[in-house]
Amino acid sequence: MNDRMLIFASAGLRAVAVGLSGVILAMHLAAIGFHAATIGLVVSLGLAGCAVGTLFVAYVSDHLGRRLTVAGLGVLMGLGGLVFAFVKEPSLIVLSAFFGMMNGMGRDRGAGVTAEQAMIPKTTTPAERTSAFAWYNVTVDLGHALGALLSGFPAFLRAGMGLPLLSSYQTTWVVYSLICFTGGALSLRISKKVELDGAGKPSFRLSDSSRPLVMKFAALAGLDSLGGGFLTSAILSYWFFRRFGVDEGLLGPFFFVIRIANGVSHLASAWIAKRIGLIRTMVFAHIPSSLLLMAVPFAPNLQAAIILSIFRELLVEMDVGTRQSYIVAVVGEEESTRAAGITNLTRSVAWAVTPIVAGSLMKVLSISAPLFIGPAIKITYDLLLYREFRHIKPPEER
Repeated sequence: MNDRMLIFASAGLRAVAVGLSGVILAMHLAAIGFHAATIGLVVSLGLAGCAVGTLFVAYVSDHLGRRLTVAGLGVLMGLGGLVFAFVKEPSLIVLSAFFGMMNGMGRDRGAGVTAEQAMIPKTTTPAERTSAFAWYNVTVDLGHALGALLSGFPAFLRAGMGLPLLSSYQTTWVVYSLICFTGGALSLRISKKVELDGAGKPSFRLSDSSRPLVMKFAALAGLDSLGGGFLTSAILSYWFFRRFGVDEGLLGPFFFVIRIANGVSHLASAWIAKRIGLIRTMVFAHIPSSLLLMAVPFAPNLQAAIILSIFRELLVEMDVGTRQSYIVAVVGEEESTRAAGITNLTRSVAWAVTPIVAGSLMKVLSISAPLFIGPAIKITYDLLLYREFRHIKPPEER
């Protein structure tokens, strides 16, 4: 198996775990007595752990080794899952959410992705870089889809094997941990070719020319994630649960279909980007997706809400692979990990801050408040991104 396939396989397994946790996290916490605001706090702390992990990767992985870093992240995630499986003490669950980087987003955009963003360009050419990122994200979203489908496992354990509610979730967390450990182990099989070239020295600083560009891009990416933090899989699962009374038996297949739709959007984005450019692809697909999500609370029934959500997901991920490809292309190779890390860090911090706010707003304002606030923030990001970066081209577009 070549390096790119090993990267994809490792990332795909981690994404299975993330897709699983994104659906069952809020359900498990509700089963042990947490209310909406507390669930939002735990989701926020888990994403805060992802942010700290991203910072670590950005500034240490080129020194420590990108492959070893990804393996270590898999171990931490797996240990966090084991705490969820065997510990009932709320304070320990809160701590494990942080140190285990428990991802309630249902989408893997954290520390591991940062290292892989730096590794993938080493396996391809500039002309094919965006396509490589597209297939990487297809693999990741397929993992998310399988993880969402696997989230029906607790319901199966209860209906088919007679397990109590809490035991069904605990057993599923053990499966989550095994997946994390396996994905981390696979990364150790990647060759040293994906590490920073011997001629390039890892640095803790960006060059004077790259710094303002990366900081501005990262700030806008953070704004986008501030909106995305209102729309985590855990929050959306809770919304469907409260609005229509559905459980993970339906939500698992629903999120499976959503992640398949995300995969379609990644491949479409690579094809479109070759024709209209990376920045235009990010913006022109993202705004309609936000408008579709704003329409979901007005859906008269569950079927209509699901259809609107799926159409939204066919567009919403078109900015992911294009953004990853763009930021590593407009800086030097020796700065790619740092640039990707800073961008992902601001995203992780924004994700970490928002869910606790979303949970509180769902409690005191409206169950649908996040579905209006999140898309409005995202549209603001799209307009600012186009204004600031439409004239800054990656090498293949110059």
